Amino acid sequence: MKRIMPLFLSLMAGSASAGDWPLRPGDIPLVQGELEALAGQSFRFYDGGESLYGSDGAYAYTYSAENGGGTAWGTYRVAGDGSICVEFANGFDRCDLYVRNGSRVILITERGERFPVR
Repeated sequence: MKRIMPLFLSLMAGSASAGDWPLRPGDIPLVQGELEALAGQSFRFYDGGESLYGSDGAYAYTYSAENGGGTAWGTYRVAGDGSICVEFANGFDRCDLYVRNGSRVILITERGERFPVR
């Protein structure tokens, strides 16, 4: 039991919940209906990249030519906290949170990086 408890506590410390996202004043996470409407949609970002959410759960991120071009493929799902989690074909995974702030839609990474959608 002495060995299990520290492991359990360290796992709990690493798990994210809705309250853990670094929101700023005015940030309103997308609601369930908006998240469900992602299927078949794409978002272009100011760095020229584009995220595509397929209606079948497929995901693709295409990098701009300035950022090396190419496409990263994977699958996505909506997590319980409203974030979008992607499992890439290369084994990498990540979760991001989309919020509205005023008239803008912004993607927030788990690290707190913010990427406004065009």
